[in-house]
Amino acid sequence: MIWESTRACPLACLHCRAEAVPDRDPRELDTEAPKDLMHQVAAFGQPAPLFVITGGDPFQRPDLLDLISYGREAGVRVAVSPSGTPTLTTDRLRAVHEAGAVGLSLSLDGSTPALHDGFRGVPGVYRWTLGAWDTARALGMKVQINTTVTQHNLHDLPDVVRLVHTHAAMLWSAFFLVPTGRGAALGALTAEQTEDVLNFVYDVGLAVPAKTTEAHHFRRVALQRRILADRGEDHERALRLGPLYRELRDRAAELGLDTGERRVRRPPLDVNAGRGFVFVSHTGTVHPSGFLPLGAGNVWERPLAEIYRTSELFTGLRDADRLAGRCGACEFRQVCGGSRSRAYGLTGDPYAEEPWCGYLPGSFPHQRELAELLAGLTTRNCDGDRSVPPRDAS
Repeated sequence: MIWESTRACPLACLHCRAEAVPDRDPRELDTEAPKDLMHQVAAFGQPAPLFVITGGDPFQRPDLLDLISYGREAGVRVAVSPSGTPTLTTDRLRAVHEAGAVGLSLSLDGSTPALHDGFRGVPGVYRWTLGAWDTARALGMKVQINTTVTQHNLHDLPDVVRLVHTHAAMLWSAFFLVPTGRGAALGALTAEQTEDVLNFVYDVGLAVPAKTTEAHHFRRVALQRRILADRGEDHERALRLGPLYRELRDRAAELGLDTGERRVRRPPLDVNAGRGFVFVSHTGTVHPSGFLPLGAGNVWERPLAEIYRTSELFTGLRDADRLAGRCGACEFRQVCGGSRSRAYGLTGDPYAEEPWCGYLPGSFPHQRELAELLAGLTTRNCDGDRSVPPRDAS
């Protein structure tokens, strides 16, 4: 459960969903409203969904520590997803930790100051982010690093993963841009580039805990790779991966990300807009995702659990039979479903096919093995991802 605590933020990120501004909106929920919202989240049942405070920059709210502390009383786990600004001081991070935050989510969109600061629109953000990251780790906090994948950093991804490995993040999330807000002006990835990056993320999942956000076809890739590995087949040839994949894989090898201690790969979770994920705006409007700007009600007027469980928008998004185009015909539709946010952003239809997926339904060569594997999966509406969703996925 993502709560957009404010749209105020001192950064000017090129992809910003919220099109954040320097000053707080007078319509923001006051201190008592988010406390009530926490109780509404707890009403989903135990274990309660993770309550993520995002923005804008949550540090622009003077009641942030009070709200984090209140989470314990309400019976919910609270995480914070701040902007990389000078507000991330050691004292403030210690206060957030002592107030009871279970995790911190930070964005790193390049392995160098030039790449990251250029994307975030303010000099110094790279340095502040790495400083906050190391400070939070020293305090004993779990840190998730989120990287927005766009044309600007495609070739830099292995170097970002090296930083994630070196600084020991709990999780790395590759967030695939959704063209909404300021992000509508950024260049799109091709379906072929997306496929190459998804397979790269799968590979480095043995070196760092890795996941994707708004790239739900990562679940398809994981199943394909599992079957191909069991059969001893070359995935690069079988999946017809392109030169970008080879470049990313070779660079990861140069950085030593394919050697040393190997970890168990983190399985991708079955979470999508409105399916294990809900977003509440700074004014209380409920959306399936911060990147899917269709409202299903307001927490001032209806309980959050009721909106999530019964609204036509949310129940429709959980019905794979409503998917159109290739997504509707795809054998992976129950475990993938594509990015409903990206489909809406590019077509105006939240049920349209995933624009950044090039998979042709039925083209995977081992359909019998796939059918057996899919039959063995238990598909369900996830009650909460134990990771900290990226602030950009809010």
